[in-house]
Amino acid sequence: MTFVRVVVFSLAVLLSYTLFANIVPQVQSSPPAEETVDVASLDVAGLVAWGERLFGGKGTCTLCHNDRGRAPDLLAIDLGTEFAARIADPRYAGKAKGLEGAAAIGAYLRESLLDPSAYVVPGFGKKGSNDSVSPMPVVSRAPISLSEAEVDAVIAFLEDRAGVEVTVTPPAEAPPAPAEGEAEGPAETAQAAIEKFGCATCHDLFGSGADVGPKLVGVGERLGRDGIRRAILEPNAEIAKGFEPDVMPGDFAEQMRVSELELIVDYLMSLGQGGQ
Repeated sequence: MTFVRVVVFSLAVLLSYTLFANIVPQVQSSPPAEETVDVASLDVAGLVAWGERLFGGKGTCTLCHNDRGRAPDLLAIDLGTEFAARIADPRYAGKAKGLEGAAAIGAYLRESLLDPSAYVVPGFGKKGSNDSVSPMPVVSRAPISLSEAEVDAVIAFLEDRAGVEVTVTPPAEAPPAPAEGEAEGPAETAQAAIEKFGCATCHDLFGSGADVGPKLVGVGERLGRDGIRRAILEPNAEIAKGFEPDVMPGDFAEQMRVSELELIVDYLMSLGQGGQ
């Protein structure tokens, strides 16, 4: 009888490990390759189309600019009228002041992407800042890290949506291409992994100040290691109070290596109740 119990227990343990292995991404898996664009061959229409892909993809703009009210829904409003009104706002004292037409909107958009706190749309500032500090990250820095050409493409897309002349032009030369066969290696530190997967865009990690997602101090005590893994790999399984589903990407199981997942889990387990 004891032998039977041992066999049953062993099978149960093996089954548990098998199920866990199917949930966690495999060590050999690699994140999807970033889009390769020959920017030197783009015309204005191509630049606009690339900007649209960046807006909904690498730029992570739609995480906040949607119909949930975290930021203005840029795909649902009259951008030409909206941008002109912002530039005319007495609170606005940025680089677009004194410019006219498409030039003003282009300057405003570039400033909004690279210095988002220069002007904060009323009602969309960080809590307690009286609309003086924007929750939006600088898109040219980690974790988003858009290149100069990618910033231009997003501006071109939004100018086109606003119905004004596109003021940016594709670069004359493409940036240096990575060596053939070169692929992005796995992140080797928790901070590198968090930057790679954009966690600090929504969560206040490493001083990002983001508040789109819940604060993670003490999350290890609340969820434990398995709970943190599940929250990363199945973000809609349980939603934190006061937040909405379908905000956090649901494909991290395909993007992350096991080593990267564990780096993030280790770091989150280390966050005590007192802060980061």
